[in-house]
This record gives sequence, C-alpha cells and structure tokens, in this order.
Amino acid sequence: MNDETSLIKGCIDGDRKAQRKLYELFSERLFVVSMRYCRSDLEAEDVLQESFIKIFNKIDSFRGESSLYYWMKRVVVRTALNHQRSKLYMYPMVDVENIHMSMEEKISLADFHLEELMGMIRKLPTGCSVIFNLYAIEGYTHKEIAEMLEVSEGTSKSQYSRARSLLQEMIKTENRVSYGTGR
Repeated sequence: MNDETSLIKGCIDGDRKAQRKLYELFSERLFVVSMRYCRSDLEAEDVLQESFIKIFNKIDSFRGESSLYYWMKRVVVRTALNHQRSKLYMYPMVDVENIHMSMEEKISLADFHLEELMGMIRKLPTGCSVIFNLYAIEGYTHKEIAEMLEVSEGTSKSQYSRARSLLQEMIKTENRVSYGTGR
C-alpha cells in the first residue's frame, strides 16, 4: 500500500490529519485550476473550498482509473462550472457565425507573463472564458463542453473562436503582434 492509497483511506475514514495532508499536497495546483474559471482570488478560493468539501465527501468513489490529481482536478472544474452556471445564464452564449481571423497576424506570447495571460482570459466575457479554458487549457472536446454546459457544439466552437479573436485584440493593443512570418 503506497502513501497515496493510505491517504485516500484516511480521508474515507474521516481522519482530519489525512484530509489536511491531502489539502496541503494538492491545494496550490488546484487553486490554479480554479483561478482559470474565476474572476477573483476570493471567488477562486470559494470554489476551491467547495471542491474540497466534495472531494472529501466523494473520495470513496475514486476508483484509481486515473491519477488522484486528475480526479480531483475534474471535481474542481465541475464545481467551478456549476459556480459559473448562473452567470452563463445571465449572459447567454450565442452562436457567433463564422468569425474569420486574419492568418497574416502571428501572436507572440513569449513577451507575456502567465499572470498577464490569465488576466486577459479573465477579461473575456464569462461564456468565452469558460469555453476557452475548457478547450484550450483543460483539453476537453467541443462535444464534451457542449454536454457539460448544455449548449450546442456549434455554440462551444463559436464561443472559443470569439475568445481567440478577443484575446488577439487584447494582445494587439499591447503592441506585441508581429506580421507575416517574422517577428
């Protein structure tokens, strides 16, 4: 039995020390995941806390088919989506038909710090930022996103395209766009 297995067993048994250890091991990485879906640190902390409550209550359902971190990350993503769901309905997502982006422009992200990029993503409309995070960062397919958010696959694709377009505009305003093939 390895350390992770005994930690999981301790959490299932309600051992506070095991729960604290699990929290200490994973909270920082999971906070970063939470931040991708939230507009502020405070909101991300709320999502993380709610996620850990769910993790502790449902850890007995972890079957080891994936890594523990990946399972916990999915809990955080789903919790963040549920948290954002009311905002998504306040600002409904609509299909944005065939947004065409100029392929002449190349975006250089090398000049940006992670915090700057995350700040730009947070400035996107809620639907765009959620779908951008799910597709570009988490790696979900548009079909999976459509099922999670109860929207059409076309809506997912168009919101992702709109997010990319808006991010390109933000980067352009920072004067960090190069044209053609060179910098």
